[in-house]
Amino acid sequence: MIDIRAAPQEVGTVELMVRRPAVDEREVVDEAELDLEEGLVGDNWRARGRSGGRRPANPDAQITVMSSRAIALAAGDRDRWALAGDQLYLDLDLSGDNLPPGTRLEVGSAVIEVTAEPHTGCKKFAARFGLETLEVFNSPEGRALNLRGINTRVVRAGAVHVGDAVRKI
Repeated sequence: MIDIRAAPQEVGTVELMVRRPAVDEREVVDEAELDLEEGLVGDNWRARGRSGGRRPANPDAQITVMSSRAIALAAGDRDRWALAGDQLYLDLDLSGDNLPPGTRLEVGSAVIEVTAEPHTGCKKFAARFGLETLEVFNSPEGRALNLRGINTRVVRAGAVHVGDAVRKI
């Protein structure tokens, strides 16, 4: 059994990176650039915006991060992780106690900052991983652990590779 609470608190690892070039498209990559304006270069975050493109992209949700341990429980097969729709999958304790808003993480040569913007699942997440999974992830305990993930913004541009260390700074 995967123990989410046993995830490293100070130094973790980038386990998977995903670009979303278009709605419902996923591109798993071994390396990526994080940019102050574009977020993950090649991702559609900025172009997609909010409310179906009717509002500009939310800078506090520039890079979405999910625990590799949480997605492993939800998805099972690693080939299904990217379906969650997040960009970075980290082996790191993402709980609110460990990474409150304002916490900065050095990821490769980039730095991202945890924002207060909640990251909750949507209908697509429930359809892909089950309503029960979404309910557990959004339960009070699941929210405290940030099982569905966290939102971040890029504060220092840089390169990131799968296998890079992730450090709280």
